[in-house]
Amino acid sequence: MTTVYFDAKIDDDARRQALYDGDIFVYSPTPSSRSLCALAQEMITEAFAPHDPQDAQNDIPVEKFADILAKLKPSFIHDPRCKELIPGMLAELDCDLDNTYFDVPRLRSAAFGDYLSSGIAYAFKPHRDTWYSTPMCQLNWWLPVFDIEPTNAMAFHQRYWDTPVKNSSSEFNYQEWVVTGRASAKKHIGKDTRKQSEALEELSLEPDLKIIAEVGSVIVFSAAHLHSTVPNTSRKTRFSIDFRTVHINELRDNSGAPNIDGKSIGTTIHDYLRGTDLGHVPEDIEALYINQ
Repeated sequence: MTTVYFDAKIDDDARRQALYDGDIFVYSPTPSSRSLCALAQEMITEAFAPHDPQDAQNDIPVEKFADILAKLKPSFIHDPRCKELIPGMLAELDCDLDNTYFDVPRLRSAAFGDYLSSGIAYAFKPHRDTWYSTPMCQLNWWLPVFDIEPTNAMAFHQRYWDTPVKNSSSEFNYQEWVVTGRASAKKHIGKDTRKQSEALEELSLEPDLKIIAEVGSVIVFSAAHLHSTVPNTSRKTRFSIDFRTVHINELRDNSGAPNIDGKSIGTTIHDYLRGTDLGHVPEDIEALYINQ
């Protein structure tokens, strides 16, 4: 059974092991996490002006909404302030920046109803990130940009932590996705036809776990957790930030959470940047994953 820790006073080595065992950690906003969400709020508000971004889908055509996101999301990802605030947040939460590597943050959106749930605003079905070519030591960090509620949050499906799911991850290659799938996101408005990893069996998704945290709070969980985007019935578009970390020790040992059903090809290893100097994972360690 998953244990959820709130503002736990625990060193990072012990925390990572607990995360690899399926536990979840939730932290109150830190100075850097508040600033990261404030940056996102500023950029989102400017992009959707004069509309309230959480209500904009009521006022503009879906094609225009998708076009705004197609410009906004890369702008956020590549804003140099993100590469300052994320290491700051990790340090505030007692990560060793010499040995912790992170990837660039993703700005996510989840419109309500059937307005837009594909392409640039893909609503993720129940999945493990480990179906997407990640190392088993990857940890996910998730932050709400505006207030969230149970009807527009993220759900964890705990019963599948140690229960394999029949899935299509063997057909997913991360390197191919970077070239084709990610680049074509804007085109998929009515229906998303890109090949993505998904469950190939009927799942029992209830009961699930939803964590409702204030803006700037941080939810940390293993990439091996089965989780999904809650169907949004809140009447508010949800915006969130997520990014990922790996620790060099577990990368070197190819350890972390158990891999019970992931068969994807390729690797995300080149995406991670060291917390101190933004250097890439050393070539000898990267080779362990590229050559698998």
